[in-house]
Order: sequence, then structure tokens, then C-alpha cells
Amino acid sequence: MHTPRILTLILAGGTGGRLGSLTDHRAKPAMPVAGSYRLIDVPLSNLHNSGLSDVWIVEQYKPKSLNDHLVSGRPWDLDRTNGGLRVLPPYQGGEGEGFAQGNADALYRQADYIRDYDPDLVLVLSADHLYRLDYREVLATHERSGAALTVVTTKIRRNPSDHGVVEAKDGFVTGFEYKPEKPKTDLVAAEIFLYDAAVLLNAMDELMERDGQLEDYGDQLIPYLVETEKVAEHRLEGYWRDMGTPSSYHEGHMDLIDGRGLDFDDPQWPILSASPRRLPGFAGEAARVSSSLLAPGSRVEGSVRRSVLGAGVLVEAGAEVENCVLLGDVKIRSGAKLRNAIVDAGAVVGGGTELDGAELDPEAAVVVVGADGAVQTPSSPSKG
Repeated sequence: MHTPRILTLILAGGTGGRLGSLTDHRAKPAMPVAGSYRLIDVPLSNLHNSGLSDVWIVEQYKPKSLNDHLVSGRPWDLDRTNGGLRVLPPYQGGEGEGFAQGNADALYRQADYIRDYDPDLVLVLSADHLYRLDYREVLATHERSGAALTVVTTKIRRNPSDHGVVEAKDGFVTGFEYKPEKPKTDLVAAEIFLYDAAVLLNAMDELMERDGQLEDYGDQLIPYLVETEKVAEHRLEGYWRDMGTPSSYHEGHMDLIDGRGLDFDDPQWPILSASPRRLPGFAGEAARVSSSLLAPGSRVEGSVRRSVLGAGVLVEAGAEVENCVLLGDVKIRSGAKLRNAIVDAGAVVGGGTELDGAELDPEAAVVVVGADGAVQTPSSPSKG
């Protein structure tokens, strides 16, 4: 039995503009999650647990913030002599040079490297989502169906128009629209794609010859393959959440607190990370803490309810924090009252501050406090 040669590419170069000021100084895959992890840890851990070890990460925007976390790939057992982790930054000199204009363009710029590697299959992932998936199950669906492409899909409750909307019948994709104004279904692409390598490379060449450029996968690549090839669907029935907006980022953490989010603590499917070693979170004698996650190095002297505190966070005596996500080294001074907020790393919220995101921005139900202390309402226009 032939074992297919599988190459995984994680597209981690986007600007993450929908997250506003949270991605002003970091790549979106480097965003902290669950206090002690980064978003990139999720696909890397899924790959480790699935036994896939040839992983390339395509970078572009703010790569240092991501590289500082990746180091050699050791936490995910990717520091190997043969295979393992390879980081692909933008480059000059040769075919594919320059900066990508979208995720399909980023993929196309690696075409020569893919040909040199000569895989049978190419697994393409993003690093924007929380989910658990054994990619070997996707491989089984792909081989059983005889498809040129297998799209992992999931049903979502709200805003399918923010994603690639899929129509499917009898296990095959029959229609695809990218971020349509009027979605025909609530079934969306989970941004996990398993391609026949030859079909992928030929399709990108043909689209470049036809259109002169590639942008995002949903604009040309996936519609083209749905029209010209057999495309299978692999349904992800478990938890999946896009973490690409402040609202969804906040909701993902509230899901985790409520016990309905991604399980980061399953010994059979561990989420691995390169988090720094710190002392366990500390709650002082007068502290009041309930339904919260305290990352190593955090310290609570005040009141914390239904919140996630990152490493090095300090909540002083007399401060109140509720329904919040506080990133690393945040300081909440005595007398501050903070609700329904995301506070960026290093921010200091002064005493006397009273802030409730649900009141300031009812549509998003959350506000972002930047590292400089500036308050951003996610529903207002931000960078693209």
C-alpha cells in the first residue's frame, strides 16, 4: 500500500486587520489564547497529534512576533534533521519574489518549492481558528472519494457570510461562494484544504495564465476547482471558532470558561506550546476569583470573575475584572472596574477607570484596550 507523501503549509502571513490594534504589533497567529498559548499552537498541535511532521509556515506580516514563539519547532517535535519545521518568509530574487496579495497568492509563490519537495498531497491550513481535528481522517475521506480536493466544512450559527459558504450533496461540494451577501447555506469552509499536489499546481498555473494574478483562495482557486474537478467534503462536527475579530476572540475565551470551547487539557490530544516557564498564578488573601483562568505568573489581589488572565497580569486590591481577556503583563490598578473587554499586553488600566464593552459597543459587546491604553470599539471602522 502506497503511503502518500504529505506536505503541510500553514498560511500565517495575513495582517489580521479585523482584530484592530491587537495586531498592530504582532502577527495574528502569534495572538495569545487561553492565557498560556498562541493561536499557531492549535494547528501545530493538531499536526503533531495526527503524526504529520513536514510543516512549512508561510510568513509575511510582523514575522518576529511569530518566530520568537516558533524557535526551532521543538514543542511540536518538529526540530528534525529530515523534514520538520521550515519557515518561508517573503524573498527577492527568483520566481515568486515579493509580497503576497492574499492567501492563494502566498501559496502560489511557494510553487517551485512545492515542486522540489514533490509531495502527493498538500494540506493547507490557516492559524486563525480553534478546533480539534485528526487530519488523518481528512486523508481517509480524500482517498475514499477519489477527489482532487477535500474541503473541511463546519456549520456555524451566525454570520456565514463572513466565510466561504459551501453547498454539498452526498459528500461532495456542489457550490462555493466566498463571503456572499446572501449565503445559501450555513455550511462554511473551515479553511482546511487537502489538495492533490499536481492538481493544485496546475490549477494555480492556469489561473495565473487566465487572470494574471491570484489573491484569496475563495476568489478564484476554490471556485475553479469546484467547477473543474471532483471536490469532496469532510464535515467537522466538533467545536470550531474563527478568532479573527475581537468579538469572536472574546467569545472563544468565554466558551472556554463555560466548558463548551476547545479542550486545551486533554492528555490524549494535548495542545503543545513554547510558553515561558513561570510560577503558577497566585490569588492573594483578600482576592475573589471565580470561573477564571490564571496563567502562570499572574497575580490577583482584587476581584476577578469569568475572565482569562495571561502571564504576568496583575489585578490590584480594589480592582474589579469581569468577562475580560487580559493579555500578558497587563496591570489593573486599584479602583478600576473593567467588564467585557480585551486588554492588550503591557497595558496599564488606571485606578478610577470604569469600562464596560457591552455598553460602549452593544453590537460587538466588547471593547479593546490597546497597549497604550487607548479604547477601540470593534464595530467602528479600523484598519483593513
